[in-house]
Amino acid sequence: MHKKILLLGSGELGKEFTIAAQRIGQTIIAVDSYPNAPAMQVADAFEVINMLDGAALDEVVKKHQPDFIVPEIEAIRTERFYDYEEQGFTVIPSAKAANYTMNRKAIRDMAAKELGLKTAAYRYATSKETLEKAVTEIGMPCVVKPLMSSSGKGQSTIKTQADIEKAWKYALEGSRGDVVEGIAEAFVNFNYEITLLTLTQRSGNTLFCSPIRHRQQRSDYQESWQPATMENHHLETAKKMAKTVTEALGGAGIWGVEFFVGDNGVYFSELSPRPHDTGMITLAGTQNFNQFELHLRAILGLEIPEITLERHGASAVILANKNCETPQFEGIDKIAGEPQSDFRLFGKPTSRPYRRMGVVLTYDKVGAAIEKITQRAKTLAAKVKVV
Repeated sequence: MHKKILLLGSGELGKEFTIAAQRIGQTIIAVDSYPNAPAMQVADAFEVINMLDGAALDEVVKKHQPDFIVPEIEAIRTERFYDYEEQGFTVIPSAKAANYTMNRKAIRDMAAKELGLKTAAYRYATSKETLEKAVTEIGMPCVVKPLMSSSGKGQSTIKTQADIEKAWKYALEGSRGDVVEGIAEAFVNFNYEITLLTLTQRSGNTLFCSPIRHRQQRSDYQESWQPATMENHHLETAKKMAKTVTEALGGAGIWGVEFFVGDNGVYFSELSPRPHDTGMITLAGTQNFNQFELHLRAILGLEIPEITLERHGASAVILANKNCETPQFEGIDKIAGEPQSDFRLFGKPTSRPYRRMGVVLTYDKVGAAIEKITQRAKTLAAKVKVV
């Protein structure tokens, strides 16, 4: 039961995963491109490298000889994972999953062309000119994203011809890694979007968390709440699609599978082979295991018989509004004494405008009005300032 885990990416999601691992005696080596990243603060050891440098990544793997290699971000030379598997290392969930899901081109083509999942119409672009052609083919409005990015970085909507050049430049600015390519997606007239946290296990038993909804601003999540209110037949369709795509990619762990739900049904959107930012809500005790505990237990091969909904809950992010080298927080005392609430401060060493620095969590019993719980999270988060 004592395993060494090499965590590639050490942000707030990695920090909570590390805490979950430490609670049951695992060893974590946290890796990121900057020192004192959140997960490094609670890990057994850390490395600071450029994970887009394949040689540097090889050296870290060789040095630590981990039982598991667990990616937490996109900006990794993921093609090296295939070689690590050949050497006998276990990549979570698998080298194929990490490569496909960290590149929107690979995962979208697999979902739409190989698996036949319902998706928005899409085209790829490698320049402003090819983006113009793509927009002509799929129509406006449409959404443009970098192939390599996360948390909405580089994403924008094209509504007029004048938006195309700006959208292309913004996609390049938000791209992670050295891939100069984007995807243009036809706008889906959806009513809401959900994250369906999907747990794959070595036993072959796939489980699903209650669906999560969220609100975005600047293409990044601001609040999330669980459970999402949705039609049961749409939920069953989403579960079937999530199981299909995770089985095709292979491996054990938690997956954040995102869907659009509209009058015309359920559309597959994106997939993350790891804990999801909207899944921070599970830290409010909404489930018998939070998403980080689920991920860890699946990695270790500890079978989970069921995932149960224990509470209704919501999360709201605490954002910075300026660049700062030593961020501090004001207003924590105003929310600490509030009933049925909690908070997490991520410990990021620097801040910048709109960077997530923490999260407020609120909850109530199963059956309580989710709208009121969510509004309370927003109200409390607004009382905290990053200074």
